[in-house]
Amino acid sequence: MPSKKSKKTAAPTRQAPARGPSAPEVVSRKAASGKISAIADAVFKDIVQRSRRPSMSFPVRSLQNVRYDTRRGHFEILGKKVTRTLSYTTVKTFAQSMRLLATTKNDLLDKDDIAGKREVYYNSKSWGECRFDEQPESDALLDDIEAMLAINREQLGYIPEERGGDVCGPITVIDRDPSSGKPIRINCKELGTGAWSVPSRVEHLGFETRAKFILVVETASLFQRLVHHRFFDRANCVLVSMSGVPTRACRRFVRRLADDQRLPVLAFTDGDPYGYCNIYRTLKVGSGQAAHINRFFCVPQAQFLGVTPQDIKDYKLEDATHPLEEADIKRAKDALKNDPFIQHHKEWQKALEDMLKMGVRIEQQAFAKHGLNFVLERYLPEKLKKGKFLP
Repeated sequence: MPSKKSKKTAAPTRQAPARGPSAPEVVSRKAASGKISAIADAVFKDIVQRSRRPSMSFPVRSLQNVRYDTRRGHFEILGKKVTRTLSYTTVKTFAQSMRLLATTKNDLLDKDDIAGKREVYYNSKSWGECRFDEQPESDALLDDIEAMLAINREQLGYIPEERGGDVCGPITVIDRDPSSGKPIRINCKELGTGAWSVPSRVEHLGFETRAKFILVVETASLFQRLVHHRFFDRANCVLVSMSGVPTRACRRFVRRLADDQRLPVLAFTDGDPYGYCNIYRTLKVGSGQAAHINRFFCVPQAQFLGVTPQDIKDYKLEDATHPLEEADIKRAKDALKNDPFIQHHKEWQKALEDMLKMGVRIEQQAFAKHGLNFVLERYLPEKLKKGKFLP
């Protein structure tokens, strides 16, 4: 078997245009602040000048209010909205909405500051009767405001609590010192046995790379194996760990890097309905609940490398599988019936139908049946050489 240094792994060719039609524009702090002021002015005029009850409209965030836009490559939100009108029963929620908008404008956008969701919840304790009793209340309202403004909350100054993913390979990330603005160059190939963690906000980052593609990996353990054996040298790729469903920061980083450097993106997840319909689908086209900002976080150029039901047969892994659980079967059938992305691609319909027929699921680590490094010495090189991926 060849050593990891003796042979280069074939790689997909670079993408054509740097920025496709779905590449989103970044909204400035001034423009975002202006949007909030316009909403506040409308509420003020309704009360003072028109003597009528003010209202605010929010897009319905669900899979029933989206369509799969094949041209843009992601779930696009439709026109269904819910209106919140000031009344006896909604007075607290309406007041909370106005206070949260004020905090967003005055404390974050106008001061170029940041806040975590947990901080927002505790900040409301100074709001008197309109404070939030539990954090899920403030989280849900922040999602509503994000949808109403059509601006992702990272641009509004809100930072996520979860990690953004890990990166390793032939790429230099150009960050900056938050106090001085001085550029900081991070060579993600020379980090010893570790990897660089994606920050919560990535709009300001710059990139330099000669990599041929980006390989996003579901599990942290497999990512670490690829890093340990420097698979990124052999395949000339940037490795990104998703650690399950990729966070917003992780997806935005991959999208920005792929657009900026014209790189193909390949996804490598477990072979189960969750890996297909949650992890990969969310990476590629977004989700129903976040359809209002999918254009920022989806990676429409992504393709699925594996693990597929066919891989179980091709690599003789039948005895390294697990029976589908009831939740797996329900998830697969629901996707076949209701998911616009799955319904659009016959290849994915066949993959899920094959999985249901076989009655099994398979993990990335199953390739260890043939040896701990089989996945990087045989499976990945062969799949890359064939170049046949699911859409």
